[in-house]
Amino acid sequence: MSNMNNSHGAAAGALSPREYHLAHEPHPENGTALGFWLYLMSDCLIFAALFATYGVLGRSYAAGPTGAELFDLTLVAINTAFLLLSSITFGFAMLRKQLGDVKGTLIWLAVTGLFGLCFLALELYEFYHLIHQGATPQRSAFLSAFFTLVGTHGLHVTFGLVWLVVLMIQIKQHGLTPANNRRLMCLSMFWHFLDVIWIGVFTFVYLMGVL
Repeated sequence: MSNMNNSHGAAAGALSPREYHLAHEPHPENGTALGFWLYLMSDCLIFAALFATYGVLGRSYAAGPTGAELFDLTLVAINTAFLLLSSITFGFAMLRKQLGDVKGTLIWLAVTGLFGLCFLALELYEFYHLIHQGATPQRSAFLSAFFTLVGTHGLHVTFGLVWLVVLMIQIKQHGLTPANNRRLMCLSMFWHFLDVIWIGVFTFVYLMGVL
């Protein structure tokens, strides 16, 4: 009988499963920003390895075409302008976000996406033109390193555009909520990071390749 009373008392004093869980998941202040900075640092390591690989193989032409023979600096300069302008328009979107202007934020994000699409279109045209000339990744170590480095950056821009479209839909449906503001901040860091990487590509690959 005593055992039954003890077990009954223990059961009465035990917490229900629902009481073990918080009503809202804790979100440490600036936790998202820190985590995203760590991701960007890991991405830096990837691009650092690709730049180092290109630095080693960038003169291994295997009797094939060189960068001076293949690269069209005018086309690359226009493409660079598209990406740099997209970074400026993203900054305008962040300014409208600070003012709580949902419509203005969406408009500038759409302009950013348009510039990003123009950048990708010109990059794909460049790849098509090079392959049409016989300058395929299999032609030489130089071309393998070139397509890998530039193509990896292009994939990042593609993922950024997908993220941009999804975020625009979320802002359209839910407005500039704290969660959407955090996502905008992370995408802004990612987009500016791609601009910095592209400046390195433009200088190290294209300009030095032509010179």
